[in-house]
Amino acid sequence: MSPRIAFIGAGRLAQSLAPVLAEQGESLTAIASRDPAAAQRLADQLPGVHALPAADCLAVADIVFLSTPDDAIAALTASLPWRRGQAAVHCSGATGLDALDAARRAGAMVGGFHPLQIFSDPRTARERLKGSVVAIETPDAPLGEQLHRLAGRLGLRPLALGGGQRAAYHAAANIAASGVLAMLSEAVSLFEQLGLAPDQALAALMPLSRGALDAATQRGLAGAIAGPVARGDARVLAAHLQVMASRGEDALQLYRWLCQRQLDLLADSGRPDTAARAALGALLARPAVGESEHSASAGKT
Repeated sequence: MSPRIAFIGAGRLAQSLAPVLAEQGESLTAIASRDPAAAQRLADQLPGVHALPAADCLAVADIVFLSTPDDAIAALTASLPWRRGQAAVHCSGATGLDALDAARRAGAMVGGFHPLQIFSDPRTARERLKGSVVAIETPDAPLGEQLHRLAGRLGLRPLALGGGQRAAYHAAANIAASGVLAMLSEAVSLFEQLGLAPDQALAALMPLSRGALDAATQRGLAGAIAGPVARGDARVLAAHLQVMASRGEDALQLYRWLCQRQLDLLADSGRPDTAARAALGALLARPAVGESEHSASAGKT
């Protein structure tokens, strides 16, 4: 018999996961939210599911997913009447299982279940679940088996996390998602200097970014690198550094770091050749044209 499942929190994550679990025949029973209308809207989409107060959800569920903001998890957990054998599972990527200590003290099993996907649009997120990773952490073997089973029902690939690994896991996720956007914003800003509006600049650059990601999927990170670093083109790279120096020290150091990381990735690929690699390394290590003058003038102020 499948465990009964409830969600406390009716936001975008619950709106993404709950309908898929229902479609897969899982026994969803209840939805709760600090906004009762939001809970009712989601429950209305799921046959046999009721919008209930959070405490009442625990009476009709064996696994309770806490799909709330991180800073609400511990206080919410402490406010609920957990029972022995029940499971409290938060859906945070960054928060440790210690936020669920109140449930553990009451005899409940505890765990984390964090799908590594973007949930800004639940409908799109549901389409992207299949093949995505889900980070699973629990010290309780029976709960681990159930969470791995539910991952399979959602089309997710489990990634087991141990204690103390969440910060590194979540930092990597942040770099791979919002960090990419931050770097793309620098490219957009450069295109704005050419006279393009921000939306035009983004539209012009997005196919290039998508192409790079597609190439990385097919050939790996090192195999997907193109451009002056991969070609060993010191003349072009020097021109890039001069432009970035004109934008300020932060922009220059960011670009240097990105180029050095490309060189590091290419270390075992034979690209560029040894002489070109040495020339690029030396170029990245020395001040760009105009940088030393800028630093000197800054020191006099």
